[in-house]
Amino acid sequence: MSRTLRIVLVLIALALAAVAVLLFLRPGLLPRTGAAPEPSASTQLIKNGEYLARAGDCVACHTVPNGPVFAGGRAMATPFGNLYVPNITPDDDTGIGLWTADEFYRMMHTGVSRDGKLLYPAMPFASYTQVTRADSDAIFAYLMSMPPIKQKNREHELRFPFNNRELLIGWRTLYFKEGEFKADPAQTVEWNRGAYLVKGLGHCAMCHTAVNALGGSSESKAFEGGMIPNQNWYAPSLTSNREAGLGEWEIAEIADLLQVGVSHRGTVYGPMAEVVYNSLQYMTDVDAKAMAVYLKGLPQKDGAPLPTSQARLVNPEVMEVGRKVYVAQCAMCHGAEGKGQPPSFPMLAGNRSITMATPVNPIRMVLNGGYPPGTQKNPRPHGMPPFSHILDDEQVAAVVTYIRVAWGNSGTPVTPTQVNDLRKLLPE
Repeated sequence: MSRTLRIVLVLIALALAAVAVLLFLRPGLLPRTGAAPEPSASTQLIKNGEYLARAGDCVACHTVPNGPVFAGGRAMATPFGNLYVPNITPDDDTGIGLWTADEFYRMMHTGVSRDGKLLYPAMPFASYTQVTRADSDAIFAYLMSMPPIKQKNREHELRFPFNNRELLIGWRTLYFKEGEFKADPAQTVEWNRGAYLVKGLGHCAMCHTAVNALGGSSESKAFEGGMIPNQNWYAPSLTSNREAGLGEWEIAEIADLLQVGVSHRGTVYGPMAEVVYNSLQYMTDVDAKAMAVYLKGLPQKDGAPLPTSQARLVNPEVMEVGRKVYVAQCAMCHGAEGKGQPPSFPMLAGNRSITMATPVNPIRMVLNGGYPPGTQKNPRPHGMPPFSHILDDEQVAAVVTYIRVAWGNSGTPVTPTQVNDLRKLLPE
């Protein structure tokens, strides 16, 4: 066979092959492979565990900012000294790699670690005890699917006698009630789902309930508000319309505040902004609504009418200083009459977070400024600049006093000493 003929035959073969490929790739002739395979049961379990771990905001404590996720090491300041959060990645030596699902559930349910040690209540086992076994197993499966990080756990630095874990027996007797969540048959499925998330994984009562000198709280005073230890922010009462009581809010407004970080009724800042950023923004619309339904249903514990404006208690000179500062620094966003531009810039007139008995939060906002969290539904939130470097203690006290008593607000005056006490906490 001549060389020319061989070349011709090769070219014909290549052309036929190209035609065959083109015909095969025609959409109508593509092979039928069927629907995508269903995710495996283990994949679904891990995905559910990731969702539940977010609902529990595990990352907030178990991850050092900009550090490996869940590798621990974060210092948690308490009135008794520093606690250092443990590594919960599946590393065999320094994490939970050798744990079983049974041991993990025992820790969540009873507050007892794998080695038998009693956990300090900074770990919210008093709330997590309500988590079901199925949800505990899902969270465990998710954590075990994470990359193992070898990072040795750091010993706690607690003062005597609080470094003696045996004292926790007394604390547990007073403040810990073990038991999984039990649905209330008198309530709806939606209400019960919200109660489970709020009281269990969400551990909302840890901040919104006053803590006593022993680091415990009374169940009868749950959600009545309290200072967050060592953070110097006040978590308002959810059962009082004088604070953040939700009885007058619409369900959608509560759900927006939880999931988006802003609503036409208010905006979250400080520690609550972190909770929304790390956790609540990832809740499904159904779960956010369920939490809102439960929170709105909390019994309101003060039926007394709200007090009237306290402007008469304010020195007129202080009031004028506050007015001038407000006009110069605040009115552009919050309006001359404090009506704001919700939801971007919250209203101040009639805003009960401004008029609560403690002025800590409005003072902190004027000094520190801050942003609501950037969330999936509000990725570019409007923020407030800090004024600590512009205004002195007298000016801050005057402007906070002004917004607490102007426009019919029922707050009380603020002193420069109160401002200075919080200014001392600012980072240098």
